[in-house]
Amino acid sequence: MEHSERTFRPVVIGLGCLAVLWATGHFLHTYGVQALAVDHEAIRAWLAGDDLYGLGTAHPPTAALLLAPAAALPLTVAAWLLALAGVAALILAVIALAGPVARRYGRARGPAVAVAAAVALMTEPVRATLGLGHLDLLIFGLIVADLVALRRAAWARRRATWWPGTRPGLERSWSTGAWAGLGIGIASALAVGPVLFIVHLAVTRQWRPALTAASTAATLTLGALLITPGATGTWFSTALAQVDRAGPISDPANQSLAGLLARLNDSTGTPVLVWISFAALLVAVGLIRARAAHADGDEITAFTLVGLAGAATAPVTTGHELFWVLPAMLILVDAAARLRRPRASRFAGIGYAAAALVVYLLLVLPTQMMVDWNAYAFAVIALMNGLPWRPGVAPTTTPARRPVAPVRVPAIPGPRGS
Repeated sequence: MEHSERTFRPVVIGLGCLAVLWATGHFLHTYGVQALAVDHEAIRAWLAGDDLYGLGTAHPPTAALLLAPAAALPLTVAAWLLALAGVAALILAVIALAGPVARRYGRARGPAVAVAAAVALMTEPVRATLGLGHLDLLIFGLIVADLVALRRAAWARRRATWWPGTRPGLERSWSTGAWAGLGIGIASALAVGPVLFIVHLAVTRQWRPALTAASTAATLTLGALLITPGATGTWFSTALAQVDRAGPISDPANQSLAGLLARLNDSTGTPVLVWISFAALLVAVGLIRARAAHADGDEITAFTLVGLAGAATAPVTTGHELFWVLPAMLILVDAAARLRRPRASRFAGIGYAAAALVVYLLLVLPTQMMVDWNAYAFAVIALMNGLPWRPGVAPTTTPARRPVAPVRVPAIPGPRGS
């Protein structure tokens, strides 16, 4: 039996790799790497001495420098390398997010990760990122890496209370999560959205990773400014003009709050004050709920809520930027299973399970139909306001011991059952 399992496992892994390669090639062919083609041509022209933002790219200078080596390669080769790097980032993120859930229920981590990765691969954020040639998968992986670091740091602090000792060099840095904040800092230098995670770290008083992330982002941005002094100054205006070139705010592809308000108002744009008011409210709700999840020991849900808040309140959010819906589905499934374990009711957890199924169907059904119904926008806002968290699942701080207040007996008894 053991021998057959050892023989069967490489076959399954090989077939899985072939399926991933086929799916990646299909996405590249279907979407035509349109975004990467624009970036590829713009960076080539920039390396030849022209303006970096003259041909339509909207990447910050740091991201342009990251993609500069790919500009020396043919577009097809660069697209495949970027897609494979994105698939690797997705698999590592799934291992970090789904692996602990499988272990908690006594399941093998390998099959659970394989199923979760296959499910994620079919969703619109993944297939659009791979097919268009965006960096969103790499950014998602960097932020999840910081989540792992924060969890390791909390584990190291708890371990030090009962097993003191040190490990040398890099091994100690890895085991204690001392690099927490580095991934968010790099992601913030590559895109604007991850800056909200730095705000979350500051709101939850995780000062060391917050300072690490802010200093990393500032260092990379200043380094890009020194290398490309003229490009950084024109990037802001170019990014705003990119929205006009892509279409009005009310374009159905824009599934952010701004696009939703514009379409509901049947106009090409959204009044700035109206959008800022609603966006500030959503950001506040997202950060408050994320802080509560962090305090209850579920940093995965806290990060997910921050990511959903960023996607909802950005001026433009398209399908490839909805990555934080994926861990939201995992959280819903886990919450349903947690309610199901005591078997208090036959239908325990069915609401969370149904919500996860509905969200997944929205992400795998034809994109045009979903954007015409504003399905992505409503799903992101609903998840941000209703996503449950699981106390003690992924703590990143040592909970403080609070004194228990004595039970007070009322002078006048209340009604029976109160």
